[in-house]
Amino acid sequence: MLDPATTGILVTALLFIMLAVGVHIGVALGLSGILGMYLAIGPDAALGQLATIPFSTTNSFTLAVIPLFILMGSLATQASLTTDLYRAAFNWLGRLPGGLAMATTLASAAFGAACGSSVVNAAVFTRMALPEMTKYGYSKRLSAGCIAASGTLASLIPPSILMVVYAIITEQSVGVLLIAGLVPGIMSASIYMLGIYIRAKRNPEIAPIPDIRISWNERFRSLYGVWGVLFLFMLVIGGIYAGFFTPTYAGAVGAFGAFIIVVGKRRLNRSMLVDTFKDAGITTSVIFIIVIGGIIFARFLTYTGLVASISDILLGLQLSPYLYLASFAVLYLVLGMLIDPIAIMVMTLPVMFPILTGAGFDPIWLGVIAIKLAEISLITPPVGLNVYVVRSASPIPLTLEDVFAGIMPFLFLDILTLGLLIAFPQIVLALPNLMF
Repeated sequence: MLDPATTGILVTALLFIMLAVGVHIGVALGLSGILGMYLAIGPDAALGQLATIPFSTTNSFTLAVIPLFILMGSLATQASLTTDLYRAAFNWLGRLPGGLAMATTLASAAFGAACGSSVVNAAVFTRMALPEMTKYGYSKRLSAGCIAASGTLASLIPPSILMVVYAIITEQSVGVLLIAGLVPGIMSASIYMLGIYIRAKRNPEIAPIPDIRISWNERFRSLYGVWGVLFLFMLVIGGIYAGFFTPTYAGAVGAFGAFIIVVGKRRLNRSMLVDTFKDAGITTSVIFIIVIGGIIFARFLTYTGLVASISDILLGLQLSPYLYLASFAVLYLVLGMLIDPIAIMVMTLPVMFPILTGAGFDPIWLGVIAIKLAEISLITPPVGLNVYVVRSASPIPLTLEDVFAGIMPFLFLDILTLGLLIAFPQIVLALPNLMF
């Protein structure tokens, strides 16, 4: 058997080689972890882990919340909640400088409360809002950048799948983390909207005010379409906050609530249900493969003692806690250029979480910071998953250069938000503290 340091270097190199040649991240993590355990603790122990980890991981009451949140989001999309939200936001904000982009941001943030997936959010609003904004003369770059950036809000605003993954990896309370993301999520959306308003005010050519007249009666009538999202939000987050049920039960209640909305809007049919459950099943399977592979890799790191060794070495340097946090942020942003946020969390948290909590950071606050960094990684060049989603889903001609150029102002706004969350931790912790 090889010593832990040599094994760790070889296996990590193998992992990045597999990622470079296009192996699925979950498969690459799992294969690297099994090979590492084979070299470090022997073939019998490695095969034993392979036999038990997939079942023990998926046979989890906590992890069951992921497919339930995904199903809730799929049903909410089928109920056309996005269209109703966008129409209401359009009616109220459309006549302001940058109003259509602000309406897209607000509607995307609200839909995040029923969806939980940044990629789905970005794809839905690209098809719906991008043609509308360009029709009224909005810059393609502003429109595409706004959609790609506001799509990331679903990662922070509860219910968030990334929050659940973080909670499982770090063994924190899912309910507390979901509640902790609410205020930062609203703040992120508000800063986006303020940034859009200032840009449109200073440069009206990129966001001309449309020549439309909307009566107050139309505005108030459009609010009726918002009831579905408010209902789901109060059902899920209100139920968790009030202590009526656990996050997993909340996911089940939310999925059932979304089903009731679909029935109430008379959109229920056999083909819709089949497609909804199929899409939810595929998305869940992809996430579970990544989580299983990540846990296998994390188990390898634990068995070799690499996590403890790295933690001891770094903490022994006695650096400023914020230097540790800065290294964590740089790691996220670099990896975010290459792989998706769930994979980043699965790969990095087993090593970095003990270091950062050992440096004195609150684990709940750290979770929100990690999610915010994951949001930024979704729009960071040269990969930026949401950028590619917007480009591929666009119903009008759009280049990657347009989207990446449009996303840059929102990256600066994200850095501003991140700075505020770091400088004032109570923005994150106040609501969870009230919960108790």
